[in-house]
Amino acid sequence: MAFPDLSNVSIGLTSAAHVGIAVSDLDRSVAFYQALLGKEPVVRDETMHGAGFAQSQGLPTTKLRYATFNLDNLGIDLIQFQDPVGEVAQVAANRPGSMHLCFHVDDVRSVVDRMRAAGIEFLGEPYTFAAGEVNPPEALGTEVAYFNDPDGTNLELIAPKGGFARSE
Repeated sequence: MAFPDLSNVSIGLTSAAHVGIAVSDLDRSVAFYQALLGKEPVVRDETMHGAGFAQSQGLPTTKLRYATFNLDNLGIDLIQFQDPVGEVAQVAANRPGSMHLCFHVDDVRSVVDRMRAAGIEFLGEPYTFAAGEVNPPEALGTEVAYFNDPDGTNLELIAPKGGFARSE
């Protein structure tokens, strides 16, 4: 699919409602995110289907189960497609089309310790950006750690500083 030149366009989207994550086993993913977030889903084991809904997603048919978790600033929809069942994506941080969901924390290392104690593995050790590695320089001291959910979705913890910190 060729994309148009959007260099002179401003559509103006300014607020996110939710992120949807396709999963292979809704029950397993609900358990993982429930432990991660420390809360119950607001919607669990609901269904969606129909020809119009399928067409809106560019699919010939659609039948799915889903659950929704609400954070303070974003919803997370976990979606298990039952028809058509998709293939597992080959995601990685450097693969075009891959995305990651980032969770803001105050202390990355203490959260990593709690997660490791629960059996969650990380892709590498937590990292703090040093001089010469990041711009803007005010972001020095930002700490990050990366891990995956049960289906390989890229997830991040961040304790942002300077230019990485969101203004409220």
